[in-house]
Amino acid sequence: MSYMLLIVEPPHQRAERGDIAGREVYDQMVRFATGLKERGKLVTAESLTSLNDAVRVQVRDGQTKLLDGPFAEAKEMVGGFYLLNCETREEALEIAQACPAAAWCTVEVRKLGPCFM
Repeated sequence: MSYMLLIVEPPHQRAERGDIAGREVYDQMVRFATGLKERGKLVTAESLTSLNDAVRVQVRDGQTKLLDGPFAEAKEMVGGFYLLNCETREEALEIAQACPAAAWCTVEVRKLGPCFM
């Protein structure tokens, strides 16, 4: 079964952390991903850029609306994700608890569902 760990963080946390602390956090996350890959659990992992680079797209009644970030109302942002191949939900939860980001963010665990084409 596929599960996604979404790393949900405050939008300004990265900037407030600074370069040295940011590198330490990044290195922890890379080591975590490497361990998952070695265990055959990691499908892929990516970090997402800040909300400054984001664009929200809406199409309503045939009209397209684009809203460039940053988004003042945002209290959280998805900062990255790990896509996992786990046997059970409990295994995905154990991995999420071991994720270094759980110490400074929220790690949301989501099971992937079918996408009909």
